[in-house]
Amino acid sequence: MAIANKLDLAKTSLLGLSIGDALGETFFGPADIIAARINDRILQEGTWFFTDDTIMAIGVYNHLSLFGMINQDALAFEFAGNYRKDNCRGYGAIAQKILRDITAGIYWKRASRDVFDGMGSAGNGAAMRSGPIGAYFYEDAARVIREATLAAEVTHAHPEGIAGGIAVALAACVCTRSRLAGVKLSADTFYDFIIYQMPSSDVRAKIQKAKTLPAGYDVRTIVSVLGNGTDLTAQDTVPFALWCAANHTDSFVEAIWKGISGLGDRDTIAAIIGSIVVMSAGLKSIPEQWLIQVEPFRTSPFYKGG
Repeated sequence: MAIANKLDLAKTSLLGLSIGDALGETFFGPADIIAARINDRILQEGTWFFTDDTIMAIGVYNHLSLFGMINQDALAFEFAGNYRKDNCRGYGAIAQKILRDITAGIYWKRASRDVFDGMGSAGNGAAMRSGPIGAYFYEDAARVIREATLAAEVTHAHPEGIAGGIAVALAACVCTRSRLAGVKLSADTFYDFIIYQMPSSDVRAKIQKAKTLPAGYDVRTIVSVLGNGTDLTAQDTVPFALWCAANHTDSFVEAIWKGISGLGDRDTIAAIIGSIVVMSAGLKSIPEQWLIQVEPFRTSPFYKGG
């Protein structure tokens, strides 16, 4: 497949990601008001602004555009450069430390490993930006795993953080395959494609658990078992996001609303879901109103070589 077409697929995932991110971000506030808005599906008026989830995913897309692969040194340079240009996008404290260290000249491998007493971050930040990787390399699952690992390692040295990135990339990969093949993707096929190719990890174990939870269960029950990103870790975020995606691979709208209804880290969960489900449900599944209200993104690379 030509590079331009692969980039179109990655950009589709990025668009779905940005919409989920920006829409999810509008559902923070007083609990009673947010609950009523979710129940009645009341959208916030005006422009929906995306967060660091989208900014970092743009960095991944830019590198696929420039290199056709993940170049870790260049990706670290761009992540840090984009943070320096606009650090008011909701970056978490650990991400800010890592990116400030890289900006200060500390090599990314050291910056990534120095957090959490040298264990590295197990956060959900690698997962939130991995969808475009799965879409781009959809023809080769082994390559998806390899490139998702490389992209994750720049900021997430912990195996669970890396596992989260791999899981989301594989999910986007299988959704892309099903769409291009014109085949409806069952929840079991979705889960099995991911589980059988993932490294042993808590993320994998909880995805296996997610597979056993029926689509009709109350979302509060699902969250009590899988988490909803409140802990900001990959193992507390990715399994719930994949449960939402698995049961709504043909409906971008329903998948996103299900994710938001779980509360927790709702912008990141909706970003993950959006990056995955848009690949199986297609661009036409995104409501026109959502496309109008979301902040448009630009994909001009910060990285200029050297």
